[in-house]
Amino acid sequence: MNASRGVVAQLAKFAGAMRENGIRVGLGDEIDAATALTLVDLLDRDEVQRGLRITLKVPREAWPTFDRLFDQYWSGAVARPPPPRQSLPCDHRGPLRWQWDGQRVQLSAADDSSPGAGDEMPGYTSEALLRRKPFEQFSAADVASFERLLTRLAARLATRKSRRLIPTRGRGLVDLRRSFRHALASEGDLVRLAHRERALDQPRLVVLCDTSGSMDTYARFLLAFAFALRRVLKRTEIFAFNTALVRITRMIAPTRVAGTFKELAAGVPDWSGGTRIGSCLTEFVTRYLNQLVDRDTTVALISDGLDLGDSAELAAAMRELRARAGTIVWLNPLLGDPRYQPTAAGMQAALPFVDHFGPGHSLEALERLLRFVK
Repeated sequence: MNASRGVVAQLAKFAGAMRENGIRVGLGDEIDAATALTLVDLLDRDEVQRGLRITLKVPREAWPTFDRLFDQYWSGAVARPPPPRQSLPCDHRGPLRWQWDGQRVQLSAADDSSPGAGDEMPGYTSEALLRRKPFEQFSAADVASFERLLTRLAARLATRKSRRLIPTRGRGLVDLRRSFRHALASEGDLVRLAHRERALDQPRLVVLCDTSGSMDTYARFLLAFAFALRRVLKRTEIFAFNTALVRITRMIAPTRVAGTFKELAAGVPDWSGGTRIGSCLTEFVTRYLNQLVDRDTTVALISDGLDLGDSAELAAAMRELRARAGTIVWLNPLLGDPRYQPTAAGMQAALPFVDHFGPGHSLEALERLLRFVK
């Protein structure tokens, strides 16, 4: 419940800032927005932004102001809270804020004496800064924080709901079609309403991670992220490749990044060596494609595309993947640098078969992968 209160309190600050900047936001809009935040994937920043823009009824001409305030209030930047808009009875002095009491959003006095009253809201301060920090800039303390973040991320993923609705005997959305069908048994009387709820996601994901020398800075974090996914998305398969392909799904547990990384490196031939992406993908296509990939599978390749092998072989393997996979995502850590251009022969050969090409240099960039996992 504390997390819910925190997010709603942050939403109230955000709505107050919008009003200060000339965007009309009513209490009903805030309540709709609070409800929307329980339905969207809070790990998906773009989905949160779109959900708030819709439920707060932001006119198109105010979108630039809304986007600026969203970056300020929901991305870890220090934001000045809006002044209170109402007052309590005359015996109260101090700021007010909208708070969630478990059933509704209501105006109440801020309890500055309570523990953590002055703290920033969870998920959007130092945690947000760590999410955006490039892996090559991580300190030893950052690695420890990164491990804790992965544990929480795995817990959230374990309860991530899909957009698909399934019948339920408990509470949920009323299913009118099934309700009327049940009514036929009682001569048209709606004795019992049928309900539906959002199903838990059970996506299928294959991760192929480059562990060559040029990826040495990133590999430990990329694989730790992949193993965190594996903990909760049971239909996840993980491969490491450089000059050879190795299936590492069950090699180590994703608990201690620093402690288990050396063990993993010792078990993968030619770790931190050269790269032959084409031959490794060809081996994957030959040995595993029919077994692990279908139209419901997302294939995620994580590599800088610096290939020492045959580009024609890489293109042929990618064509085979494209013909069978539902979605192909390529995450390239070098893309985190705005000056980067995908001019390497390997990248040029692969890109025509890729559905999404994005950066893989930070946790925030890796989390964007989740929107493509269906």
